[in-house]
Amino acid sequence: MDFRRIQGLPPYVFTIIDGLKIEARRAGRDVVDLGFGNPDLPSPQIAVDKLAEAAHNTRNHRYSSSRGIPKLREAVADLYQRRFGVTLDPEREIISTIGAKEGFSHLMWVLLQPGDTAIVPTPSYPIHIWGPYFAGASTLQVPVGDGDDGAGYVDRVIEAWEMGAPKPRVVVLSFPHNPTTTTVELADLQRLVDWARERDVALVHDLAYADMCFDGWQPPSIMQCEGAKEVAVELYSLTKSYSMAGWRVAFMVGRTDVIAALTQLKSYLDYGTFQPIQIAATVTLNEAHDYPAELSGIYESRRNALVDGLARAGWEIHRPRGTMFAWARIPEPYAEMGSIEFATHLVRECDVAVSPGVGFGAGGDQFVRFALIENEHRIGQATRSIKRGLTRLQG
Repeated sequence: MDFRRIQGLPPYVFTIIDGLKIEARRAGRDVVDLGFGNPDLPSPQIAVDKLAEAAHNTRNHRYSSSRGIPKLREAVADLYQRRFGVTLDPEREIISTIGAKEGFSHLMWVLLQPGDTAIVPTPSYPIHIWGPYFAGASTLQVPVGDGDDGAGYVDRVIEAWEMGAPKPRVVVLSFPHNPTTTTVELADLQRLVDWARERDVALVHDLAYADMCFDGWQPPSIMQCEGAKEVAVELYSLTKSYSMAGWRVAFMVGRTDVIAALTQLKSYLDYGTFQPIQIAATVTLNEAHDYPAELSGIYESRRNALVDGLARAGWEIHRPRGTMFAWARIPEPYAEMGSIEFATHLVRECDVAVSPGVGFGAGGDQFVRFALIENEHRIGQATRSIKRGLTRLQG
């Protein structure tokens, strides 16, 4: 039998490194896993306590609302006012989603169909590329750049749209960016919004790392741009900001007709996140205001340990100012390997697991991604092992 929608999916390359890691650990080796971006820090205690309390109330065991309970949407509106100075209508401009991946994927269903095209960054978080394909659409993949080159991505998007045929209906962006850690400034988002308003293009901004930022820098929300509500929606998640990955709580905010369309589709697909989780998320947003900054400080220290440790090993990489990752070009003496072979080499010779860059698209094959999911001691152990194992860097 032929299975629809999954036939074109490439092999999930991250499983290759995961298998090597498991094999090495079974052999008794201590592999430092900096591959999968799965937060290791605990969720706020207030969230755990409120979840337990709400779960004991049998009234919360029933179906909930797919758009999110009213108080949760009000808490999101308060967050955007407090964090970005943006006013949102909880009834018309906010919907709760079962994680950002679910919200993004189903959004593509209401924005795209066969024959349509979306502009997406490359390399990219896989669902940003594959979400449009699942909707039957095609993609025009635009290099996202690296470092602080969000302005360059905006320029390349505009150029690609002007040259493309048929004209793409949707532009996907995500800053700070996973995996490249590329960042953007508000002025460049405003340029993109102004351009999209003139061409009736929908902008979809995944702000997964809204609060994971370093060196005093603050990521902008596209909702801060004048006219953004006419063309843009934005995803905000508790996954990284509050270390609540397994809770699957995220939101889409912005353009009212897009929010309404997603609401209508989701009414056929789900009854929302388990209501005690929504209640716990509401309390967390209202009362744990300082938690994202606490987490960010921890990740900044881990970033410093990784970047400085790799520098001592002879491997200079960009110092990211956002996300929980570092995007590292394969050192020149090993560049001919490509990302899968090089990541395999790191497991076998250095006892360190990373993500091969090609898993994020062809544009990533000269890179690997480090996830800051171990403490500073373990990261230091990893960089020392890399220094010992990458012998070509010592010549």
